[in-house]
Amino acid sequence: MKIALDPYMLRSLPIDDMVRTVAELGYEYIELSPREDFMPFFLHPRADDARVHGLKQSLRTHGVRLSSVLPLYKWSSPDETERQAAVRHWKRMIEITAELECPLMNSEFNGRPERAAESEDAFWRSLEELLPVFEREGIALNLEAHPDDFCEENTPAVDLVRAINKPWVNYLYCAPHTFHLSGADPTADIAAMMRYAGDKLQHVHIADSFNHKGSSGLRYILNPPGTPARIHQHLDIGQGEVDWDAFFGTLRELGFDGVATACVFAWEERARESSAFMLDRIRKELAAQGTPVRGPLGGPRRDVRNS
Repeated sequence: MKIALDPYMLRSLPIDDMVRTVAELGYEYIELSPREDFMPFFLHPRADDARVHGLKQSLRTHGVRLSSVLPLYKWSSPDETERQAAVRHWKRMIEITAELECPLMNSEFNGRPERAAESEDAFWRSLEELLPVFEREGIALNLEAHPDDFCEENTPAVDLVRAINKPWVNYLYCAPHTFHLSGADPTADIAAMMRYAGDKLQHVHIADSFNHKGSSGLRYILNPPGTPARIHQHLDIGQGEVDWDAFFGTLRELGFDGVATACVFAWEERARESSAFMLDRIRKELAAQGTPVRGPLGGPRRDVRNS
């Protein structure tokens, strides 16, 4: 298993300072998430050759590797102009990821839940254009369900991933989304959801969240009544209601050997302390369960077409 940090709380730092800080915190891997000077949310990447070279140099200097790159684009938009723009953004970001010698990207389904069928059709059209690009560059893809996407729940998300029918396209279980992933089920059975993903579970995002369905749906009170807004948090482990015994226990049961990303976003004012705490807690959980933790990646990049 590779433990990575999503450095979103460090995004205000220059790229080299961000990489150095991640290394100082003890992480060996970075999951590169959106930042305005490199890969903004929903817009064309800003990174040119010089900036890509600079990131590669920083990674070498500080002894850190990229586990994955996480772009977010509107590739499932029912608006065809938006969808086509997103595909252009994806193609450039796949090219950049290949230049960074990173073997993995992950993202969300996107689209609109109130226009789910149209959004899914748009998703498949985008995949028709993008899957050959991923294959050509030898880059794998992990997908996650997200609150307010056209696919928000675990079971249909896993089914969609399986329907893509590529061994290098897999599923990402995002722990802070647990209480949305379980749909109307108030129990949010993490073990059952992760077991359903089975061998497709190749990536996890680790942060805590409260159960918005708790206390008869009154854990949070949103106004106006009936608003379709979704709510969740990305907190330090132990600050919310995710069942961490079930989470880590199921990882052991499944023999999980993918990427585990610490992705706390709630504490920018104590980003270093939060990130250090998460690494220590994840390492202890894995050590207690005998889960192997990999050192830095080495050797040639994997050809996903033959995996």
